[in-house]
This record gives sequence, C-alpha cells and structure tokens, in this order.
Amino acid sequence: MHSRRFVLVAAIVIALLGPGYAAAQTQTQAQKQTQAALTTQDLENIMVIGSRVGERTALDTPVPVDVLGSAELRATGAVGGELGQALSVLAPSFNFPRQSNSGSSDLVRAGQLRGMSPDQMLVLVNGVRRHTSAIVNTETKIGRGTSAVDFNNIPLNAISRIEVLRDGAGALYGSDAIAGVINLVLDDSPGFESNVSWGANVTDLAPVKDNITDGETLTLDAKYGWQLADGGFLKGGVAYRTRNATNRAGFDQVPFFEEQTPDNLALAGQRNYAEGDPNVDELNLWFNGVVPLGDGKGGVELYTFGTYGNRDSDGGAAFFRYPDSSSTVKSVYPQGFRPETYGEDEDYAATVGLRGAAAGWDLDTAVSYGRNQFVFGVDNSINASLGPASPTSFESGTYENEQAILGINGSRDFAVEWLAAPLQVALGAEYRTEDYATRRGDLAAYQAGNFGDPGCATADQPPGTLAFLCGIGAQAAPGLTPEDEASIDRNVVSVYANAGTDFTDRLFVEVAARYEDYDDFGSAVTAKLAGRYEVTESVALRGAVSNSFRAPNIAQLGFSDTTLNFGDDRELIRTRTLRVDDPIARSLGAQDLDEETSFNLSAGVVGQFESLNWSLDIFQIDVDDRITLSERLFSDDLTAFIQAQPGGEDIQSVRFFTNAVDTRTRGFDAVVSYAQPWLGGDFRSSVAFNYSRTDVQTVRGTTPELSAVDPTLTLVGVEELNTLENATPHSKFILSGNWSGERWDLLGRVSRYETAVRVFNFGGGFEPQQEYGAEIQVDVEAGYRFTEKVALYVGAANLFDEYPDRSSPDINYFGNLPYDILSPIGVNGRFVYARASLKL
Repeated sequence: MHSRRFVLVAAIVIALLGPGYAAAQTQTQAQKQTQAALTTQDLENIMVIGSRVGERTALDTPVPVDVLGSAELRATGAVGGELGQALSVLAPSFNFPRQSNSGSSDLVRAGQLRGMSPDQMLVLVNGVRRHTSAIVNTETKIGRGTSAVDFNNIPLNAISRIEVLRDGAGALYGSDAIAGVINLVLDDSPGFESNVSWGANVTDLAPVKDNITDGETLTLDAKYGWQLADGGFLKGGVAYRTRNATNRAGFDQVPFFEEQTPDNLALAGQRNYAEGDPNVDELNLWFNGVVPLGDGKGGVELYTFGTYGNRDSDGGAAFFRYPDSSSTVKSVYPQGFRPETYGEDEDYAATVGLRGAAAGWDLDTAVSYGRNQFVFGVDNSINASLGPASPTSFESGTYENEQAILGINGSRDFAVEWLAAPLQVALGAEYRTEDYATRRGDLAAYQAGNFGDPGCATADQPPGTLAFLCGIGAQAAPGLTPEDEASIDRNVVSVYANAGTDFTDRLFVEVAARYEDYDDFGSAVTAKLAGRYEVTESVALRGAVSNSFRAPNIAQLGFSDTTLNFGDDRELIRTRTLRVDDPIARSLGAQDLDEETSFNLSAGVVGQFESLNWSLDIFQIDVDDRITLSERLFSDDLTAFIQAQPGGEDIQSVRFFTNAVDTRTRGFDAVVSYAQPWLGGDFRSSVAFNYSRTDVQTVRGTTPELSAVDPTLTLVGVEELNTLENATPHSKFILSGNWSGERWDLLGRVSRYETAVRVFNFGGGFEPQQEYGAEIQVDVEAGYRFTEKVALYVGAANLFDEYPDRSSPDINYFGNLPYDILSPIGVNGRFVYARASLKL
C-alpha cells in the first residue's frame, strides 16, 4: 500500500513539474513578487473572519483575531506536516494533545480553544462550516465524548493563512462557536511549489536508560496555481505523509491483580506496553478556484474548493494481555500479546458557489457537502471466548458522518446622513442536513462464545478449571453490535442579520442576530453586540457581549459501543456507552439532550506604535447545560442491575451523555509583535500569552433512578471534573523571533506550558492524583536559499529533549506508562528534520 501511494504521488509531482517549468519561463517580475511569502502584517490587511459586513484588519476588529501565515506554519517543525500541531505551536489559545492508549483518539486527534471542549470550537474552510469526524472519542482524556473536526485531514500546503477568532460567534455562524472560530483559508497564489522533508524523534528515554530514534517521517507535497483572466485562478495540490510509530513505555512490573503465575511473572522487566504515536500513511488532495463568468471584473464569478483525505493508521497503543488471564487463549498467545488498533479514515468535502452583484446587493449562494467515514479495527488480538478458532484481526465497526449545506448571503451599504460611514448590512439564510450512521463490526468481534481454558482461570478457579469462560469480544476493540447500529438524520434551518457602521470617526459598532431551528430538539436565538473605540490614532478599546449555543452533535445522539476500561483494583471491565434513548439508560434516568447555551463577554485594548503592535483582551464564557459523558458507572449492585436487563448480559459498566454541568471559563490573551529591518535583513518577533481557567459552577444531582440502584454513584465525579477544570494547562506562553536575510532564514521559539493535573477513579475510594509541572520547549530552524527557487531548511522541535514529569507509581500503571499524555509538550521528545523547497 505504501509503495503504490508513493508511485501515485511521484507521478503527480512529475506531472505538475512539467507545466511549472514552462510557466516559469514566461512569468513576469510582478508575478514573482506576488509569490513572495506574506508577512503577518500583510495578512492582516485581508482578514475577513468575525464579521459579515466588510473586511477589517486584525487591529481594527471589535473582537480578537489571530492571523497565521503559511510561512509561519511551515516553520513550526510540526510532526509530518500536521496542521493541528502547527496551529498549536503558534496559537497560545489552541491546544492539540497527543493521546495514547486511548482507543480511536490515538488515531483522530481533536484540538481545543481556550481550554474548552473541542466541539465548542467552530471550524470553517474559506468561510464555510467544516464537517466533523464520524468517530466519537470516548477513551480520551481531553475532549472525552466529543466528535470534533479532524484538522489533519487538511494538509499544510493547502493553507494560505489561518484566522483564529477568539470570541463567541454563534450569532454569525451558528452552533458550536462558543469558544471561538477557526477559519482555514486555502491558497490561491500562482506558480509551482514543492517540498520534501524527512524527520525523526532522536531522544534519550530515561525510564529505560536508552537513546532511541523512532517516529521516522517522510512528507512530500506539491501544488500549482494558474492565473485566469479577469482575476480568476485555479490551484490544486497533493500531500503525502508516512510516519513510523513511537514508543515511550517503561519496564513492566506485572500488575498485582493479574495471576502471579510463572509465565506471567517471567514478563517482568520487559517493555510489553506501548505509549506514543501509531504508524500513519496518509494522502491528501485539495483544490481552490475562481472562474469569472461576466465581462471583466465585478461580474458574476463561479468559485469552488474542496479537500480529500485518506489516512491509514495502525499500531494504536493498547494494554498488554498476559498469557495466564481471561483475555487470551494460551495456545494461541503463549507469551501473551498486545493488541494494536487501526483506523481507515476517508474524508472529503467540496463547495461550489456563485457570487456577484444584483440590485445593489452583493450576493453569494453556495452548496457544500462533506463526508467522513472511519473504519475501526484491531490486529494482534483475539476473542478468547471463541477459543483457538478465533480470528486475531477484527474489523470492529464503521462510522459515517455527512453534512450538506445550501446557503445564500447578501450584503450592501446604505448611506445614512448622520453616520460617519455607510451602514453595512448582511442578511443570509441556510439549510443544513446532517446524517450519522454506524455499522456493526465482524461477528467474531462481539460474539459471545462458550470456550473455557485453564488460562482463563481466576484466583477462585485455579488453572485446570474449565468452568470459567474466557473474555468476550475482540480484545481492545470489542466491536459494534447489531444493537449499536444507528442511522439518524436531522435538518437545520437558520436565518441571520448583521449590521455595522462607524457611528463617528472613532466609534465602530456592530450587531448581529441569528435564529436556528433543529427538527430534532428545537430552536435557538443568538445575538451579539460588539464595538471598537479609538482613544487615539494608536490606541483603541474593544469589547463584545453575546450569547451562543451548541446543539448536541448528531454523533453524540447516535453513538453506542462497548469498550474495556478500568474497574475496581484497576482491572479491565466491559463498559457500554449507551444512547440516551436506550432502555437501560432510561432505566438509570437518562433524558433527551438539550443544547448548551453560553453567555460571552470580552473586552480589550489594542495599540500600534510604528513597528510595534500589541493587544490585551479579557473574556468570560458561561456555559449552561454543558453536554458531558457521564462517569463510568460501575459497582456490584449496578452490574447486577444491568445484567438483569435485556441486552445487558456481559456488561459490567455503563455511561451515557448528560446535560449535567454548568461551567464558567475566564481568562485573558496578550499579544505583542514587532518588525524592523536589522543586520541587512528583516527581523520579526512576537510574544503571546493565554490564560484560561474553567470552573464548574453547578453539577446536577444524580438521578433518582440511579440512586435507587446504588446511592454511592454519581453522574459527574472526580474524573470528569478533572477533565473540565485542570487536565488542560491554564496558561501558555510563546516567544518567537525570525530573521530573514538575502540568503538565510533563522527562527527561534520558546514555549512554556503551565501545569496539568490528572485524577483517576479506580473505585473503592482509590482516586490517585498528580500535578505535572510546567514545561518549557525550545524550537529552532535555519534555512538557506541557494537561489530564488531552491531552499534547504533544517530544524528541531523540542531541541533540548524535554519530557513531562514522570508519573507516580499510583498512575504509571506498574511502570508501563511512565509519562502522562496530558502535557502539551507530548511524550515523544526531540524531533529533528530537514526540508527542501522548490518554487517556480
């Protein structure tokens, strides 16, 4: 599979290279200047997010916006060109944790803004709502229970700039924009560009006292843009990435609850587990274009853009299964085994639209479609209850998510005599459909056999006793059952109005309102008032007040599965995630999900003094009826209750979604940037700091139905409270400097991540907790341009090979997982790379 894709990519690169050479021969000097890398200040002049009534620069907006250019993203040293990782390196308010031993979360990573939930951040591409991943990440720590946009399905070479709106914008864009909005603007520049890079983790792994090189990563990309008549263009690109797995596991001490047999104990001191990234093989395609249909500029134009991604991930970390346990059949795995999860992710999206002027209005109508399919499975596994005849590889289930949007927008200016500037008005309407479906896995992945084996004995039934049945379902990925299958859809209709104007030469005011109706739960009304006042020519005050909302994600309404999780004494038990309409969930008090609602406040000051730009913004976000996944509910009484219900056989623990929590997030963002000629080149530097803290204000009481079964159980307990409040660092600081001369480009960056706290609930009152200290990461890159067309860059992310604090014995799972994946600095250590670039 790898070789076939490499040949495909090579063929595309060669095909693009031919016309690239031809185009370069006739390219004018003006066109060459157009291709020059844009600085952040240049990009600010064309920033459009945060308002539908005209373009404003980042310094002129009434709400805070970060603008990140393609050159900045390239220079992050992001692993294998991961877009989400690059954004995390540059934007202090954005976090992109690297999960491990977390099921599908090892394979699909979710980002978060201001420490809030990943699904409380809206993602746009060229201003159009992006669809989310089909998978619901239930085994992750950060973003548990969410279905978020997969940033890594869009390659770095597709991006012209990223606009990060750090303010609630539900009145402008609809559901999900509680924490803010990220707009990915696709490249539209002419000419050819290609990059090839190779990198690897070169690190000193202290827990095993060894120097390791792994995570070898090769990326290839190419893109070409054609200029068309009357301002039109067409651009397309391809990107390929292959990455080897990493492993930061320690030496196994063999858990005390495993059978202390000679064969199990013989594995002590070995590296039986894995902690780190999986193998990845990924191909991405994209296009972006505008074709004028009228005579000259100002007429009707057709625009279109789209992306395609195909990613195969394998080697997802899972817990080791010991040879003498109920998880295996000893004749198949006499030395035990470690399952490895895999994912086959296919994602595509396309938009086509028309825009032009009619009757004094600038009109824009478009249709968009996006789809994600995720096939989840596991290799090197077994369904022990089926005995030696069990397969060892399983397809555990398929998840599909679709979104289609038809929208029309119009804007125009109205002259008002008493206003300092025209009144800018925008109106729009949108119809959106969402479809979610899941399909069962292989029968053998969830089938309950009746095999008994001496290796499946427990302390109460010693080896040689065959009455005890082995574990049911594919280890590490038991699979979707027929009862888990879902096929649901919903329709959403919305209308909005937005108006803004300069009341005086100093005061800009903007208002917006939106009505959104869902056919499956009801409607929501949102509004926003924002303003900016120039105190002097160099200093301005800005602020906004708004309310936003988040509808329950359709995947959260349709998702159900069975997994293995910790129970009492840290043993793995079968946990079922139930839909809220499941009879078992209803018997425990589950109710239909309502939308989350938020009230957002922000205020700030922004200034510009010659080459120095700065801003300081404070914010508060109150969220009511926040949707969370309940704690894993398990106890002897509850297990007996569940197993007495139809469909509850073999299930020991359950969880379901609730609107059980109200939260308040407070913080501030500070940004300072400076640009000045220096030493014969251009020097740019910036300092950015974000502080965000979420506090739970209210926790709904446990339902009467659940209390009647076991009064000691709570829907939201220590683990979920920890996830909401302290699992994400409260602050992030980034200091960066970049110097560009005639031949050389030099970059240095220092990032500081605040402390993070981990709390586990192992049952029986055992709730270990650990605070992981603040970490500092240093990144460097040096580039040399041999000609205007050819350049070579070398760099290192995490130059000094920093790791999080080592986990305590209560948390490191018997020495096997020495580092916690909470820390944004990751657990992979230093990453060094080299990249060659060709531009024509």
